[in-house]
Amino acid sequence: MPIPTRRAILARLTLGETSVSELAKPFDISGPAISKHLKVLERSGLITRGREAQWRPCRIELRALKGVDEWLEEYRRLWEERFDRLDDYLRELQATEATQKVEKRKARSVAQEIAPPSAARDFVSGSPLRVDHQNAET
Repeated sequence: MPIPTRRAILARLTLGETSVSELAKPFDISGPAISKHLKVLERSGLITRGREAQWRPCRIELRALKGVDEWLEEYRRLWEERFDRLDDYLRELQATEATQKVEKRKARSVAQEIAPPSAARDFVSGSPLRVDHQNAET
């Protein structure tokens, strides 16, 4: 999994420069494998490696990431606008549903007040209620 490993290396380097051995510690990979990852990152301009006696510090090159950040910013704005529109639409739907529920309750209440007994309906199922007029008590 080279991509997650390289991302993790870059994330670690945002905290400051460090040695190759320190960068390799969290990964269960060989020294040559970590060196390959570092070479790829170095060739892409994302990191630089120095040499100070026995210590070979690695540091992130933020200038290389500036272009990526600017490119991503356009998409951040785009998605924020889309999510804002989605929020507006969902609020609109919720308000409409709430209004419809209130109107249904009012309609049921009015229907119960004005409906003659023969037209009574079971409001749970919506089917007409059956009234047995022969056995009904008067």
